[in-house]
Parts: sequence; C-alpha cells; structure tokens
Amino acid sequence: MNKFLERLNAGDVLVADGATGTNLQQLGLKPGTAPEDLLIDHPDILFDLASRFAAAGSDIILTCTFGGTRLRMKESKYVDRCVEINLRAVELARKAASAREGVLVAGSIGPTGLLMKPLGPLEPEEAFSAYAEQAKALAEGGVDLLIIETMFALDEATAAFDAARSVTDLPIVVSFSYDRGVRTMMGIKPIQVMKTYLEKGAAAVGANCGTTLENMEKIVQEYATAAPGFPIWAKPNAGMPRTDENNAAIYDVTPQQMGEAALRNVAAGARIVGGCCGSSPEHVAGIASAVKNR
Repeated sequence: MNKFLERLNAGDVLVADGATGTNLQQLGLKPGTAPEDLLIDHPDILFDLASRFAAAGSDIILTCTFGGTRLRMKESKYVDRCVEINLRAVELARKAASAREGVLVAGSIGPTGLLMKPLGPLEPEEAFSAYAEQAKALAEGGVDLLIIETMFALDEATAAFDAARSVTDLPIVVSFSYDRGVRTMMGIKPIQVMKTYLEKGAAAVGANCGTTLENMEKIVQEYATAAPGFPIWAKPNAGMPRTDENNAAIYDVTPQQMGEAALRNVAAGARIVGGCCGSSPEHVAGIASAVKNR
C-alpha cells in the first residue's frame, strides 16, 4: 500500500511542514522572484529549509513546486524547463526527507493565477494540460502523494484533480484557501469542497493559508460535519500578518499557540496538521510537540 495511505489507515496524525514563501523571503528571496527558480539557482537554500522542517518533526515535506505549472511559470526564465524544475524539486525534498526515517514527500500543485472562462482567460483544456504535465513530473520524480493546495475555485481545482488523476494513481489531497472567513474568495463553502472531492476519490480534503487560527478551526469543524471520520488536512497561517517599519510582514502567533491550535484541529477531525504563511521550523516543532505528545 502507498505509504501515505498506510499511515492514514493506521490512524496516525501526521505533521506537515510550514511555509515556503515567507521563510524564503526572510532568507533573502527578492520580490518578483519565483521560489521555483531557486531549484536551479540556489538549491542549497531550499534544501536547508526542507531539512529544518524535517528536523523539526514534519512527517510530510512539500516540494517547492507551488507555482510549478507552465502557466504559472510563464514569467520565469526557466519556463521551458518546468518539467525539470518539478523533478529537481522532488529530488531535493527526498534528500531532505531521508534525514529522518518515515518522512514523506508531497508534490505541491498550486493555482495558475488565472481565472477559468467565462470569468477569466484560462481555457479548461489549457489548465488540464498544464496540471497534467506537472503532476506527471512530480509522480515520476517519486512523491508519495500530491497536494492540490491554496485553491479558491471549484473549476480550477477540479481541472487540477482530473489532470493529476489522468497521469497517476497516487493519493491526492485537495486543500482550499478560505480568505473570507469560512468561504473562499469565490464564495465556495467547505461542504461543497468536501462533497465534490469525496465523490472524486480524494485521499483527504482540507484548508491552508486563509486568515486566523479561529477561522481554520471553524473550517475543520464544517468539513468534519460534512463527512465524519474522513481525513482532513489543516495548514493555517501563523495568524494575520502586520508590517514593521521596513514594510516586512510579521506574524505574531507563537509556536506554542500553533501547537495548541493544531490540537484543537485534531480534536475536531484533522489528521494532517502543519502551517502555512509565517510558519517557521520552530512553529512546526511546536505543532509536532503538541500532537505527538497528546
């Protein structure tokens, strides 16, 4: 059996990693530079971050491929190397994960940044093709599962899911971003997400990014009410950011608070918990300490 599904079936609560983008910004990633570019230009930076997450207690490390579709990389100097980018990302994440026994690698698939027709310019076939290309590369690279994350529209998330399923039998997790309380920017509700992807055969459904820790708890509860016992993925931000005198984003939620929130999410039904924007390896350590010692 697939290692991720094996862990879920065993009843394990898994700890995912923290943020990629905000941690890379603190390490000097310049505005306008795609994190995926670092896979060729500075892979050592990404390896160090992934290794710190593994050491902090992450059971799942995500690849640095959130923007790894050809559509999202259209402004990157490496747009013609997007398959290579995804393969390199898996290799690097695997290397970081190998430092601790049992750490899994999830292939991250994010939104294209375009709205689907008729609301935007993105053709369904174009989205399907781009997602299939990325998912195939991630699967061939050797990920344990795919995570379609930070989605806000059912049409694009479904294009990503269907495209991934057309090229691999790996478990697929679908995670939406609810930045309007317990609704996405397109008005999608947790119950709609759960119903759609439960029927499609997702391994887990969840939420990442969004707003406050309190809102994430409400979202997890809505998911759990819609499908009691079904695995839920929860990766909230480390609270809402504020800006300092240098206009840098500061997240005030502490590792202990992230751990306490993770415990509440687990109690509500979450089976995979981690952090999104603002979540450092220290936050992940707080989450791992809380849920592993509960």
